[in-house]
Amino acid sequence: MSLFKRLFNLKGKSENIKKSSEHGKYFPENKLPIDERFTYNFNKNGGKFLYCENNEEIMEAFDNILLENDWYEKDTYCFNELLIQKFDGFNLKFDNSPKAAFYLSTCESLIADNGAILLSSNQIKEKKLNELPTNFVIFATTSQLVETISEGLRIIKNQSSKHIPSNITTIQDFETEKEKEKDFMSYGSITKNLYLLLLEDL
Repeated sequence: MSLFKRLFNLKGKSENIKKSSEHGKYFPENKLPIDERFTYNFNKNGGKFLYCENNEEIMEAFDNILLENDWYEKDTYCFNELLIQKFDGFNLKFDNSPKAAFYLSTCESLIADNGAILLSSNQIKEKKLNELPTNFVIFATTSQLVETISEGLRIIKNQSSKHIPSNITTIQDFETEKEKEKDFMSYGSITKNLYLLLLEDL
């Protein structure tokens, strides 16, 4: 996962992607590795990416997010008891209110092909995305990277053979409203201000 150590040096990679798209349709596709593809697409979508090699870096990055947004002592929307315990030392008020400052959660998978976050009722219960706060902080690991949504759905099915979670959805529109207006394909989607805390576990 050396990609994440040089995460913010993506300009050259995006230029290479552009150049490869200029070839004819029969030219072999120069496909980026899964981690590079996810990073490129996630950043293109407007997500904020924080790669961490260990738990200490996760805590430091989370602290920086709280400081940047003035979220200390603010209501935090979170269903996950393990995350509540993990981040209990940050003086947050865990309260499942849509008016909370931000939503803290895990996810099912990170989708490389479109830079999306795959969620299910395991994370959001039966809530719709527009019923959750505008600000998201997602905690994930590098082992959750998958190529496509289909692969992510297959993992959900394999891990939950007795009870497949409902309310499966993806979130991939992290851009501002102004930027969103430029792309008619985004019409009707829910825009979120999203931070991804990604822990190296491979």
